[in-house]
Amino acid sequence: MSALMLAMVLSATPITLEDARARSRENTQALTAALQASTAEADVRIARSGLLPQLRLSTGANVTYIGPQRTYNIVPVEGGGFEQQPVDVPSVTIPGFNLGLSVTQLIYDRAVWARLAQSGAQAEAARGDALEQRASSELEGIQRFFALFRTQATIQVLNANVQRSEQQLERARALFQAGRVGKAEELSAQVNLGNDRIAVVSRQSQLATDQTQLATWLALPGAEAVEAVDPGVLNQAPAPAPSLEQALQEARARRPLLVALRERLRAAELQESIARAGYVPRLSLQGGYQRNGPDPTTVFGDPSQQNSLNAGIALQWDLFNGFNTQAQASRAQYQSRISELNLRQSERELEGGVRQAYVVLLSQMASAELAATNRKAAADALVLAGERFNAGVSSTLEVRDAQLKLTQSELTLLENRINVEIARFALMRAMGALAPRESK
Repeated sequence: MSALMLAMVLSATPITLEDARARSRENTQALTAALQASTAEADVRIARSGLLPQLRLSTGANVTYIGPQRTYNIVPVEGGGFEQQPVDVPSVTIPGFNLGLSVTQLIYDRAVWARLAQSGAQAEAARGDALEQRASSELEGIQRFFALFRTQATIQVLNANVQRSEQQLERARALFQAGRVGKAEELSAQVNLGNDRIAVVSRQSQLATDQTQLATWLALPGAEAVEAVDPGVLNQAPAPAPSLEQALQEARARRPLLVALRERLRAAELQESIARAGYVPRLSLQGGYQRNGPDPTTVFGDPSQQNSLNAGIALQWDLFNGFNTQAQASRAQYQSRISELNLRQSERELEGGVRQAYVVLLSQMASAELAATNRKAAADALVLAGERFNAGVSSTLEVRDAQLKLTQSELTLLENRINVEIARFALMRAMGALAPRESK
């Protein structure tokens, strides 16, 4: 292991697969979607406020100044008749004070009730979006975790190849010194060892890239080195895949995307009810209490004077508004139809996505099984080539070919085995069974 890689490993923060999944469910994208869901829940409370009594307290003071005025009084005159006599009125300042309390209670407004139901549907859709984003974030975290683990495991495979090349160089040097092979065999083994060490060093940049991508996704400092802890999947056979019918059934029942789209369809249908509310009257109760007077002592001090109460019932009915209600209802109906079409299309795409993820998982499992068989054959071939070289009946070239085939078969097995796990999680994501469901 190079000094650079050793330093990176020793200073790295270990991250398990479960850590990566949990942190991904709480990363920036997932938290943003959760806050949007909370915003939608606040909209429900806003819509509900219109059904509760509206109580308002008001108080104030004002001053009215009236400048000098000339008015005319009509007065009778002797002998009969009337005449206008001018009267000059001096300026006057009139203070005024008021204290009031008003209450309004909605009795019936179809639009308000429909908006409340619509906001509830939109809140459910937002919660579905938040769960969908959590699952997407978790799958992305899983993929980045396995990308880092793949690079780490690849470096381990390449290091094992370096050790084999070191052993081959020692054998070639020993055989040369014994006079059984030429100097070219030793030099060839030395070049092969150098190339294998270069392959290990060249992987360091990819390791740093994968570490950064995982760390930033998990909301860790970008400069912090992380290490993917071995999840143990390379030493065990892949778990069997569920049946396609089971996967489809679970996706239809649990996928948050479908929940969100169904609630959006319900919200669009409720918009039709809101638009048609213009055809029916609105009824409300109103009441008020007022105190008015020219000085604050009378208005705010003596409760026995300056009192006035009023109460009433108000009916509002838009008999004709230029066909606006009809146009709004038609528009809402079209939007409802669009939402329904989107839902049906998404259902078809979801089923296709589940089937695709299912086929990919089966293909990866078959590839991993074949890769395991190839790896065993390559290991046997390298043992045979080493025995032939030690017996002096083959060259370093034959050993090198067997060594490269073993390394390639190990990398292929590693790639396919990790792809099996990624495909399994992708199928769980398509089924809606990845992120844990939250209780309402």
